[in-house]
Amino acid sequence: MDIPRDMPMVGVRTTTGRGFTPEELAAQAAERIVSISDTAHPAIRDQAIAFKGTIETVVREYLKQAVRSDRTTVYNALNDAGHPELAELIRRL
Repeated sequence: MDIPRDMPMVGVRTTTGRGFTPEELAAQAAERIVSISDTAHPAIRDQAIAFKGTIETVVREYLKQAVRSDRTTVYNALNDAGHPELAELIRRL
């Protein structure tokens, strides 16, 4: 099996007392999506760095929307189950 030796195979990131933020996840996603060679021509490198920033911004905004959408789903489920006070706490997060 031909395994590239210059790319890490496994990486671990953790948080304490919380989950990852959309910003943190977007940065991780952009790192995986866009790879920039150390030997790339400077003009191509600059373009790749700009593209990576764009990818991070787009992913971050969609992750934020996913969080809002999920909270809406949880809010409605709690409200429908007869727990309006708990639903309101979720809405305020």
